[in-house]
Amino acid sequence: MAYPFKDIEARWQTFWEENKTFATPAKPDLDREKMYILDMFPYPSGDGLHVGHPEGYTATDIMARYKRMCGVQVLHPMGWDSFGLPAEQHAIKTGVHPSIQTRKNIDTFRAQLKMLGFSYDWDREIATSHPNYYKWTQWIFLKLHERGLAYVSEQPVNWCPELGTVLANEEVIDGKSEVGGHPVVRRPMKQWMLKITEYADKLLEGLDDLDWPESTKKLQRDWIGRSEGAEVDFAVSGHEGETVRVYTTRPDTLFGATYMVLAPEHALVEKIMSADQAAEVQAYVEAASRKSERDRTASREKTGVFIGAMAVNPVNGAEIPIWISDYVLATYGTGAIMAVPAHDERDYEFATAFELPIVEVISGGNIAEAAWTGDGELVNSANDDVSLNGLLVDDSKAKIIDWLEAKGQGTRTVNTKLRDWLFSRQRYWGEPFPIAYVNDEPHPLSVDDLPIVAPPLESYESEGTTEGPLANAVDWCQTELNGQPARRETNTMPQWAGSCWYYLRFIDPRNEEALIDPDLEKFWMPVDLYIGGAEHANLHLLYARFWHKVLYDAGVVSTSEPFRKLFHQGMITGPTEFTLFRDANGHAINPPSKGSAAEDEASSEKLDAEAVVKKGDGFVWKEDPAIKILSRAYKMSKSRGNVVNPNDIVEKYGADSLRLYEMFMGPLEQVKPWNTDGVQGVYKFLDRTWRWITDDDGNAVVVDRELSADELTILHQTIKRVTESIDSLRLNTGIAAMMEFLNAATKWADVPREAAECLTLILSPFAPHLSEELWRKMGHSESSAYVSWPVFDEKFLQKSEFECVVQVNGKLKARLMMSVEAGKDEVLALVKAEPTIAALLEGKTIRKEIVVPGRLVNLVVS
Repeated sequence: MAYPFKDIEARWQTFWEENKTFATPAKPDLDREKMYILDMFPYPSGDGLHVGHPEGYTATDIMARYKRMCGVQVLHPMGWDSFGLPAEQHAIKTGVHPSIQTRKNIDTFRAQLKMLGFSYDWDREIATSHPNYYKWTQWIFLKLHERGLAYVSEQPVNWCPELGTVLANEEVIDGKSEVGGHPVVRRPMKQWMLKITEYADKLLEGLDDLDWPESTKKLQRDWIGRSEGAEVDFAVSGHEGETVRVYTTRPDTLFGATYMVLAPEHALVEKIMSADQAAEVQAYVEAASRKSERDRTASREKTGVFIGAMAVNPVNGAEIPIWISDYVLATYGTGAIMAVPAHDERDYEFATAFELPIVEVISGGNIAEAAWTGDGELVNSANDDVSLNGLLVDDSKAKIIDWLEAKGQGTRTVNTKLRDWLFSRQRYWGEPFPIAYVNDEPHPLSVDDLPIVAPPLESYESEGTTEGPLANAVDWCQTELNGQPARRETNTMPQWAGSCWYYLRFIDPRNEEALIDPDLEKFWMPVDLYIGGAEHANLHLLYARFWHKVLYDAGVVSTSEPFRKLFHQGMITGPTEFTLFRDANGHAINPPSKGSAAEDEASSEKLDAEAVVKKGDGFVWKEDPAIKILSRAYKMSKSRGNVVNPNDIVEKYGADSLRLYEMFMGPLEQVKPWNTDGVQGVYKFLDRTWRWITDDDGNAVVVDRELSADELTILHQTIKRVTESIDSLRLNTGIAAMMEFLNAATKWADVPREAAECLTLILSPFAPHLSEELWRKMGHSESSAYVSWPVFDEKFLQKSEFECVVQVNGKLKARLMMSVEAGKDEVLALVKAEPTIAALLEGKTIRKEIVVPGRLVNLVVS
């Protein structure tokens, strides 16, 4: 009988739900080992899951199921990052409250996750947009405010007039909003800020002991960007009392500063620009306002405008021109730089483009060709009071900083690239701030007032103002504070707020009196395994660490870090696209280089996978092996039309097949293109497993007998390989091991119970529906989810014999079974006595005898 996956999967999903099979006890056993296994929870979009989403969820589920079978107490929850701009945009278009569409989306996601058999404790489900949850997000904000870490400041922001809200840098692409593609401009606005910079050192230090990918730790270190240098004041010529302060890590190069650059938004620009340059400066400032910080720093093109003012270099009195350029950001350092083009690549490019002076102050390079950024002796670096000439870079830094401090023109400074977190959004669908204003001064509301819930609105738009839509709720905005009239804050928190601490609420999700019970927090924290995308390295992961450290300092949590081990799953891309290029005459050609004349003249056509064959590391056209095919794999997206719906895969092959295929595609951390045809291969493996253990009527055919020595070796090798594959998250190798075992076992005369039960149990984390069914078929009444994990025995891993490959002059001539105890002389004697080999050696002279113990013998003869 064919593997009846539809009946099996529906039956066991119902069983797990009705019996709460995976519920974590409200009060854990303090004497037993624990493991907190967590996914980065999803935003429930209206499109539902595509097949790329379950990859990380499947990996954590395998680990959770495995650890339960090892007797470990497992916490494995799921919830929803459910505030966000898409739901608000839907509300604006339809007039329907965002919560209604959000609930529908959550229902869709939940059904899909249950369809895939994930062993979540659904009793702990949370949603960041539910008042019972965000009451405590607001409570944390009050803690931040109480500790001086939340404040209001006027900051340059990404403002999208069409969406009526501020956007994070990551939400702006090429000067347009990620959602909707609307124009975005930079403008100053009063915003709530969180003082994450206060925790820069702690965030850096905490990385050292984390079991995280080194690449992610490096990204955070670079993002925080701690550096030691000096702040230096440059007087503005002709503007008494005005100075430009710069922060530099290279004060040793001050004598080589030949111009200065301000950010277009710098407050001094309006004050010191000349009347002649005003129009050009204002036009440039306007153009820069339409670019995001990410676009400005990523661009290699150097643009700028001289503002008609000069600054005085404090070390040599030279007047140097002041420019503005959008590669300098108002939010980094002081929003101004001194430019030393001889020894900075970016400054060199700018100076070359605008024909500005380049003065060498460090020997060792050729500044006529490129900036010299290496070490060397200082040159051209002296005034009447101090000389750096002849010193190396490190020594000259200390000396010039001492001189600057003595002259009152600079200070030794430690700086970071990290900026305070802009925490306001002009949106409806977010957490309202627990803040009210009395005479324009912000005051925290009482904890007893929480949660602050936004009222329903007739319109969810901002009505063209820079206030959030909540300003439309006139009655709601008016309140009292300490007997005085007050007005509520109309901005809301960003989506990141709810995801900063959700891992804590899973531990104690129904607590109405506190954010979390201290005893439960102390038992379950930190998270032992956290799996999610690497794209969150400098946003969610950094913000969550910041909030956690604040809560640690406030005595709310017992650990200084939230996530002990972090693992990034690779992306599953859409199916590979193949492109064949033709020249102007229609002849097939190799892919032309991007931007070349050949590319302009070439035409292209899409090919089906059947028209392409893999050869080495590339792809070639089957009709002409000399032609290389350009292959691309794109992130799955609705706009690209390459989304694969998991419901379709489950309908055709079953949930276990989808789970198994996503783990078998390759190493978990790698990027892998989706291929629906590949699912059929793992489906056949599951079908063969079913057929090996059951007959045509679906009854188990196992027999009770002892396994032979060879059978025991094969079985225990498999248990060992699968166990190690889960422990190391090399899950594809564990699946391969089970496939190899089945290939061997199906050649046995019968189906030994011990082998069938072991295979069923080690398969259970990967394909839980099939395993539960087979376990029941073999006469067990309990769920296999908590049956003890099989343990391999080292004594069965030692083979008594091995297959010796025999070669003559490098060519295979025989295979002989030999005792693993046989020494070199005995192996050679047995090989030479084998009739086939003896005949080949007759009349020959053996020139060399090569013996690889336990593997092969190669006789070189002439």
